[in-house]
Formats: sequence, structure tokens, C-alpha cells
Amino acid sequence: MNHLQNLKVLSFPMNNLTGSIPATIFNISSLLNISLSNNNLSGSLPMDMCYANPKLKELNLSSNHLSGKIPTGLGQCIQLQVISLAYNDFTGSIPNGIGNLVELQRLSLRNNSLTGEIPSNLSHCRELRGLSLSINQFTGGIPQAIGSLSNLEELYLNYNKLTGGIPREIGNLSNLNILQLGSNGISGPIPAEIFTVSSLQRIIFANNSLSGSLPMDICKHLPNLQGLYLSQNHLSGQLPTTLSLCRELLSLALPMNKFTGSIPREIGNLSKLEEIDLSENSLIGSIPTSFGNLMTLKFLSFNISKLQTLGLVQNHLSGSLPSSIGTWLPDLEGLYIGINEFSGTIPMSISNMSKLTVLSLSDNSFTGNVPKDLCNLTKLQFLDLAYNQLTDEHLASGVGFLTSLTNCKFLRNLWIGYNPLTGTLPNSLGNLPIALEIFIASACQFRGTIPTGIGNLTNLIWLDLGANDLTGSIPTTLGQLQKLQALSIVGNRIRGSIPNDLCHLKNLGYLRLSYNKLSGSIPSCFGDLPALRELSLDSNVLAFNIPMSFWSLRDLLVLNLSSNFLTGNLPPEVGNMKSITTLDLSKNLVSGYIPSRMGKLQNLITLSLSQNKLQGPIPVEFGDLVSLESLDLSQNNLSGTIPKTLEALIYLKYLNVSFNKLQGEIPNGGPFVKFTAESFMFNEALCGAPHFQVMACDKNNRTQSWKTKSFILKYILLPVGSTVTLVVFIVLWIRRRDNMEIPTPIDSWLPGTHEKISHQQLLYATNDFGEDNLIGKGSQGMVYKGVLSNGLTVAIKVFNLEFQGALRSFNSECEVMQGIRHRNLVRIITCCSNLDFKALVLKYMPNGSLEKLLYSHYYFLDLIQRLNIMIDVASALEYLHHDCSSLVVHCDLKPSNVLLDDDMVAHVADFGIAKLLTETESMQQTKTLSTIGYMAPVFARKKPMDEMFTGDLTLKTWVESLSNSVIQVVDVNLLRREDEDLATKLSCLSSIMALALACTTDSPEERIDMKDAVVELKKSRIKLLIYNIVFTCVKQ
Repeated sequence: MNHLQNLKVLSFPMNNLTGSIPATIFNISSLLNISLSNNNLSGSLPMDMCYANPKLKELNLSSNHLSGKIPTGLGQCIQLQVISLAYNDFTGSIPNGIGNLVELQRLSLRNNSLTGEIPSNLSHCRELRGLSLSINQFTGGIPQAIGSLSNLEELYLNYNKLTGGIPREIGNLSNLNILQLGSNGISGPIPAEIFTVSSLQRIIFANNSLSGSLPMDICKHLPNLQGLYLSQNHLSGQLPTTLSLCRELLSLALPMNKFTGSIPREIGNLSKLEEIDLSENSLIGSIPTSFGNLMTLKFLSFNISKLQTLGLVQNHLSGSLPSSIGTWLPDLEGLYIGINEFSGTIPMSISNMSKLTVLSLSDNSFTGNVPKDLCNLTKLQFLDLAYNQLTDEHLASGVGFLTSLTNCKFLRNLWIGYNPLTGTLPNSLGNLPIALEIFIASACQFRGTIPTGIGNLTNLIWLDLGANDLTGSIPTTLGQLQKLQALSIVGNRIRGSIPNDLCHLKNLGYLRLSYNKLSGSIPSCFGDLPALRELSLDSNVLAFNIPMSFWSLRDLLVLNLSSNFLTGNLPPEVGNMKSITTLDLSKNLVSGYIPSRMGKLQNLITLSLSQNKLQGPIPVEFGDLVSLESLDLSQNNLSGTIPKTLEALIYLKYLNVSFNKLQGEIPNGGPFVKFTAESFMFNEALCGAPHFQVMACDKNNRTQSWKTKSFILKYILLPVGSTVTLVVFIVLWIRRRDNMEIPTPIDSWLPGTHEKISHQQLLYATNDFGEDNLIGKGSQGMVYKGVLSNGLTVAIKVFNLEFQGALRSFNSECEVMQGIRHRNLVRIITCCSNLDFKALVLKYMPNGSLEKLLYSHYYFLDLIQRLNIMIDVASALEYLHHDCSSLVVHCDLKPSNVLLDDDMVAHVADFGIAKLLTETESMQQTKTLSTIGYMAPVFARKKPMDEMFTGDLTLKTWVESLSNSVIQVVDVNLLRREDEDLATKLSCLSSIMALALACTTDSPEERIDMKDAVVELKKSRIKLLIYNIVFTCVKQ
């Protein structure tokens, strides 16, 4: 380097340089500026880098892969004005020597892994204008000495582990423009001095534990403030009216706090305001009419003539809607104000919102007639008026609002249930838009018959007319609704037989006809409905035998035929219903023996055969019903003993065998410890423990019982067992023979077996990779939405070959995906691969990523949706870990890599850093907390709540500490103390939390296997579904 001794500037940014930085560079004493940012440099920096180069003024090594500690000798470059080491992998603490750099103006160390406390001697850098230490792991408090940096303009300390309070000395920074302290563990009140720094433009304290109230003169000294972000804290009190003095304010974000009182009308004077988010507080009162002055507002979560979406769901807002709301919001596309306390009538001016596609007013106290002028909303797709006190005086005459909705050609969802609409369903119901998919009209006090024209709505997938006063028969035209998935006519006065036409509904999953006056026999063709998951025909006057075809419904979850006049015996084929969770045949005339094969129903949770004419013994095989929680066999003619095998049913909470002819000893182990005398009363000769209130058992009885058991074992069970063993052997032999003769074909998803696509075709499909088609971007490339020449909509992942590792990522995805196929993995359709262009063509997922749904204001996943997604992802991992020819470790599983299709089925995507492992490799790689390039949130302390984790507290340890307080862990929108189904949700969520802890155990040997995790998740879903079904029926 001797010939470069006069070199002053060394600048090679964005050149894809690799390797380490030669130490000899720092021996060039003439250098004033070193800029090597945005490369792929690695290695560490020499500790004495400034020994021979004291004149250096600027050092920019940002956006590389440099590691190790920041050199202690950096403080010897006493003329340094700019230091940027951001976006690297530096560790350790900030050297104290940096405090010697009295000429330093910019210091950026963001996006590293630095630890320790922020040195207080940074206050010696009096010329400092910009200090960025964000996205590291700094601990301790914010040094008070920072308040002496009088020239400081920008201070970024967000995304660390800082604790303590905000130093009031920061109020001395008279030149400060940006103060970013978000996502830490900072607590206490916000010092009033902060709000006296008149130069401040942005204050960002979100995601901390700040408390107290905002000063009433908050904006008196902040004339330049453009953004105030205080979300996710514990701030309380009323919103100051002086917010209106921040005349330059563009964004006001105060959600997820504890603010009370009403929304100040003075906020309507902030003429430049573009965003307001006041959601998830305890605000009351009405929306100020002054909001109509906010002409530039683009987002309001809580004219606005440019406003497109107004969301105020689930608050305590009251009062009536302004009569001129439709005039204020001419461009509004979505109005979401459900789950509040609004009252009064629905303003007629809503019909002026010509661009409205979603109108959701449910769960309020609106009264009066539903406006007929809603028919003017020709773009309306979703209308939800449920759970109000709305009426329609014109309904009986056939000119009510339902008739007027025939003009809304795009209407897909219509929810009007739980309103006292009264009257009859108009014949014009069949003229509703053909696009209609969901029609919920339960509990509306409708009378009369179901119009036959309803069969014209051939796109319906969900029809609910339950809890009304409908009469007549079930229209045969319902059989024309080929797409129907759920049909409920529960709780009416429908008579006649069940039409066979319903058997044409091959997509039907839920059929609920309970609590009517239906008669005749049950159509045997119901057994030909492959999608059926629930069949509820209880509380009617149905007669004759239960069709044999029912027992072939292997995917049926709920069968409720109780309270009818059904006869006949239960055949052995009942044991074929492998998925059944609830079977209720009580209050009928069923006779004969209980089939022993019912013991094969291992998913069964509730079984009720009470109040029939069953006889014979209780099958000992009932001890195999491992999921059973409720068993009711009361009021039959059962005889024999209570099988001791029932002691193995650890989940059994309810047992009733009263009013039978049972005898012998009542088992006293397992769940029987908690049962009372009511479970066994009015039998012939039961004996047992005193608390059962039966006679005590003597030795002779036990001897006789043993003789009986010996007889059964010798003359019945042994021959039957031998026969079963032989049958099983034959079945297994046949399966093995079939597997040998017909090998399973494996379809490849990758290029080579599918025709590749050209670069020109991709340009055409994406409008030359236009911005309008861009749906995602990352460090390795872009993802575009495209339409191929055959009309297929796809996602096209274009790799940025300038980024190191992109080519490796492309090859890795191809290698991994070549041998795997699963419904929960994103399918690669084909690829485009040239020397300078590489892209994968993927199946398009219209519902986007799980991250978008979890962390967006506009989406909400309920508990069952989240559970379904968990099962989908776990199933994909189970397949990757256990069912592939080579074990696959994804290495980058996170919400942004979980995509959802039209049906909200989750698909795992992005195998760019996935690994194919042998069994030995997999054992070696999974010994650490971070598996091959990916560290789970529980250990990395990233989303969703990293600001609260300090010291030894992690997401896992926090959940463990609250294992008995699930309600404090989960999203407040999922679980509230006033929920009617709180107990069921708590049980389900507790199981999920326990499973999550089992999956994150530090020791790999102690972690639960993914196969077992899938089983546990499915059990939780079954319990939740069963409760929802039962609760819905009861509510209707």
C-alpha cells in the first residue's frame, strides 16, 4: 500500500465486494474517507485501526456482514465526524473511547447485536446531530447525560431492551426533530419537559409500558409536530383538547391504551391530519361532527371526503349516527361500526355512499325501519344489520327493504338476524342477487312459509332461517342450491317429511333441522353426502329405523337424532364413524344391544343413548373411548356390571347409568372418584363405596363377579379375539400386496417435469413487472401477481441475482420442493431460469400472508381460524419432518412465510434457506436453540411483543408465569371475561399454550414430536367446534 500514501478517499459502495477488509487499508495515513457500504464484506475490524490513521473523518461500513466487537481503538480517530456501522453483525458493547470523538456528528450502530448499557460519556460528543442505536439489545436506562447534546437533531433508541423512565433532561435538546424510543421496556409517566421541545416533528413511544395521563397543554409548545405515536402503552385519562394546537399534525396514533372520556371535537380543527387511530381504548360518547372538517384524512380507526374506510368496531361508542354522514363520506367503501352502543335510526343519507361495498352495523341498538333506499348502493357486497332492534313495516306488503336489495347485483353477504322484523318472507326473496353467498335471517320473527323461489339463489353457501315462526314444509327447490355448505331451519314449526331433494347438496357440511315438527322417515340418501360434518334432526317427530347408510359417514363429527320416535337396533357398523365426536340418540325407541364396536370411536367426546329400550351389558370396549367426556346410558334396560375398563377414561366428567338393571360393584378408580350417587340410582343390585349410596360389596359378590369374568374370557373373548386377529392379519396382507403391486406415483412440482415459461411470457403476465402487480418485496427479490395466457392467476417470485445468496436460495427451493407434495405447502408450478434471470411461478394465494392478517388494522382472525392455521402449519411440518424421503428443515418459518388461499387454508412457503438432512445431520442441527439460520421468536425476542421482554424474561418464560391466567396472554379480541363461551375458550387456549410450551422446551429430547402436536391441536379444534355447534343450537 506504499504507493497509495496520498490517497484521501476510498469509496466502493454497492459493488458486491466479498471477503474481509485488509488491515493494511487502515495504515494509509492520508485517508480522510472510507466508504465500503452495501457490500458483502465479512470478518472483524482490527482493534488498532486508528493507530496509523488519526486524520480519518468519515467511516461508512454499513450494510455488510462484519462481525466481532467494535474496535476499542476507534476512539483514537479523533477527527472522525461520521461513523456508520449499521446493518452488520457486531457484538459486545460500545467502546468508551467513542466518547473521545469530540468532532463526531453522526453515529449509526443500528441493526447489530450490541449489548450492554449506553455509555454516558457519549455526552462528550458535543457536535453530535444524529444518534441511531436502534434494533440492538442494549439494556439499562437511557443516560441522563444525553440531555447535554444540545446539537442533537435525531435520537433513535427503538427496539432494544431499555428500562426505567424517560429522562426529563431530554427536554433540554432544543434542536431535536425526531425522538424514537418505541419497542422497549420503558415505564413511568412521560416527562412534561418532552412536550416543550418546540423543534420536535415526530414523537414515537409506542410499545412500551408508559403510564399516567397526557398533559392538558400537550401541544402548546409543539407547533412543528407531525406525528404522535403512543400506541400499546398504559396511558390513561382523557384526551387533551389542546391536541388541536399541533397544527402540522399528520398522524395521531393512540390505540391500545386506557384512555377514557369522549373524543375531543377540537381534533376536527387539525386540517392536515391524515391518520387517526384511537382503537382499543375505553372512549365513550359520539363521533364529533367536527370530523367532517378533516378533508385530508385517509385512515380513521375508531369528511373526510377522501376517506375510504371507517372502522370503529368494538368500542363503547354511543349516540346516533349523524344524519348527513352519507354526505360527508361520498368516497367511503367500508363502514365498520359493529359491536358498539349506537342507537337511533339508520340515516337515510347512507344511500348516498355510492362506492360503499361493506356496511357493517351489527351488535348495536339501532331502531326503526331499515331504509329501503339501500338499494341505491349498487356496489354493496356485504350488509350486516344483525343484533339490533330494526323493523320493516313494509315487509308484509312485499315492498320492504329485502325486495329493494334486488338492485344490489354484487351483494354476497346478507346478515339480518336477531332483529324484530316480523312479517313474512316475501316471494321476491328468490329475486335477490344471484351473487348472494350468505343469507342469515335467524330470530327475525318471520311467519309464513319459506318461499320456493329461494332455490334461485344458486350461489348460496350458507342459509340460516332458524329461530323464527315459519310453517309449511321444506321447499324441494332447496335441492337446487348445489353450492350450499350450511343449512339451518332450527326452531320453527316446519311440518311434513324431509325431502330427498336435499341429498342433491353434495357440498353440504352442516344440516340443522332441529326443533320442528318434521315427520316420516329420515332419507337414507343422507349417507351419500360426503362433505357432511354435522347432522342435527333432534326434537321432531321422525319415526322408523335409522338408515344404515348413516354409519358410512366416516367424516361426520356430530349426529344428533334425539327426541324423536326412531326405532330399530344399533348395528355393528356404527363403529365405522371414525371422526364422530358427538352422538346423541337419546329419547327414542331404539332397542337391542349396544354394539361392542362402538369402542372404536376414539374421537367420541359426548355419547347419549338415554331414554331408549336398549338391553344387555355395557360393552367393556367402552374403556377404549379415550376422548370421552360425557356418557349417558340412563333410563334403558341395561343389565350386567359396570365395566371396570371405564376407569381408564381420564377425561370422563359426566356419567349417568341410572334407571337400568345393573348389578355388581361400581368401579372406584379413575373418574369414578368424582361421581355422585345420582349417576347410579334406581338400578337392581349395585354395590360399592358409601358415597354412591348403595349397599357395600361382600366377598361372595366379588367371587361371583370373578367367575362371570372368567366365563366371558374363556368362552367369548378368546374365540372373538382369535377371529379378529385373523381378520386383521388378512387385511394387512392384502394392503401389503396392493402396495407392492401398485406403487404410489409422485408428481414433481419442479422445472424439468413441467414446461418452463419464458421471460417474455412473464413480462406479459405481469404488465412488464409493473408496480400495480407487485405484491411483495424482500432482500432476495420481488413477488408479482400475474395472469398466464391460459387464464391462470399465479404469483411470480423474481430473484435479485445481485444479492448474495439469491442464486443459492433459488437452487435450494428447487432442490427441496422437487420431492415433496402436501396440501399445506405452496405449490411451485414452473420456473424461468436464464443466466441473468431466475423466477419461480407459484400458486397464487389471494388472502396473503399470516403476518398481514395478524398485524393489520383491517383483518381479524377468530379463534377457530387461528386454530385451523396452526393445524395446517403443523401438518406441513409433520410431513417435512417425518414423511419425506429426506428430512426437510424449513429454517425460516415465520408468519410472513405462511400464505392463505381462498378457503383460508394455510400453506407454508419460501424454502430459500431450507435444508435436506440425513438422520444424523438432523440430530446434530437440532441441538441448538437456533436451527440453521433461523431463530424462533421465543428465543430471538422479536414480534409480537418484544418491547416487554427485558433481562431473563422471554416470551416463553412470560407465558409459563401466567399459565393459569390465559386471559392475560391472548389477544384481547379473542377472549373477554363477559364471553358466554369463556370457559370453553379458556380450556382450548390453555391446551394450546401448554402445547406451545412443550414445543419450545430448551432440551430437544424433551420437546413434543410434531406428530403429537398435530393430534393435540386437532383435539382442541374438535372441542371448540362441538361447543360452537351446541351453543348455536341453544342460542337459536
